[in-house]
Amino acid sequence: MSRIPSLSSPFLLGFDEVERALDRVMKGSDGYPPYNIERVATPDQPEKLRITLAVAGFTREQLDVTVEEKELVIRGRQSEEPGRVFLHRGIAARQFQRVFVLADGMRVIGAELKNGLLCVELVRPEPERVVRRITIATDE
Repeated sequence: MSRIPSLSSPFLLGFDEVERALDRVMKGSDGYPPYNIERVATPDQPEKLRITLAVAGFTREQLDVTVEEKELVIRGRQSEEPGRVFLHRGIAARQFQRVFVLADGMRVIGAELKNGLLCVELVRPEPERVVRRITIATDE
């Protein structure tokens, strides 16, 4: 996996936290479970995003969706059922954690598990455009 270039340009001030978040996300991406991210267009409403994870075999009780600071964290925990004897084991009981870094203002509005797919809905409200004039002081 290639390394994302450093954000150490003198024109990018205060982006240390972003660089640390990118490092954290790159370290924790092993490809399981597979997922999609799509933009959901709704007229006259803020932009929505939908993250869909393929979590076949997981029940709602085995999945956990949380927002921790500026990160959406999705965890899945399956445990071995004692007493089962497998002649062939091609489907492993596997735990996972998937982390998505959220931009300022992003809110999770819901999650749904249906047909082995976990869909998490997010909304990004339109940011307020603010222009602030800075007074230039003189030493007279």
